[in-house]
Amino acid sequence: MAAKVKYARPLLKLSGEAFGPLNGMGIDGERMLAIAMTIKAILAIPVQLAVVVGGGNFVRGAQLNVKYINKATADYMGMLGTVMNALALQDTCESVGIETRVLSSLDVPRVAEKWVRRRAIRHMEKGRVAIIAAGTGNPHFTTDTAAAQRAIEIGCDVIIKATKVDGVYDSDPKQNKGAKRVARLTYQEALEKNLRFMDQTAIALCKEHKMPVLVTDMNQPGNIEAAIRGKDVGTLIES
Repeated sequence: MAAKVKYARPLLKLSGEAFGPLNGMGIDGERMLAIAMTIKAILAIPVQLAVVVGGGNFVRGAQLNVKYINKATADYMGMLGTVMNALALQDTCESVGIETRVLSSLDVPRVAEKWVRRRAIRHMEKGRVAIIAAGTGNPHFTTDTAAAQRAIEIGCDVIIKATKVDGVYDSDPKQNKGAKRVARLTYQEALEKNLRFMDQTAIALCKEHKMPVLVTDMNQPGNIEAAIRGKDVGTLIES
């Protein structure tokens, strides 16, 4: 008998930093391979999977402080960084036998399909991983907001935000050794406390559409698979 699955169509949100070397820029092949193997384990549950990637290991538009570069231009540069990560993830996944499609909100037809909601759903229904790049395609919005938007569009039942820590804490665990992980939060609590696991636009969008968000440690083997099965890992944010 197959193990019980709580979330049959999750969206996995990966930051750009997940693809790069520790404290460095660019792409680290071993970390990319580890992500691909995690994705393979997720698909074996089985589920239909979408992945939204960030681009902070190349350029983070919101933090690019060059006075000659317009803020919107910086954001577009960040979107192009996500396309590079998506292509790298695609090849790495396919090297271990995972079928994928990259869908981009910016038109880059030589390397990726154009983002189309029904196309993304169809790929997932056929067992392919839909790797979603270029955020929303618009400046001034984060990839967290893109993850919320796309998850709602394609009918996902949870956003799993993979991070370097095992959930949301009541204070910064790097500065306070006594910080405690919070197992459950409401959207309203997250907004009122201005918690930084996602930007407030993304949280508000999830709140409006009742899209659960689960924050967990991607570096802990089995964590994401356990979250999909409904086990108590990380922090769950819902109504």
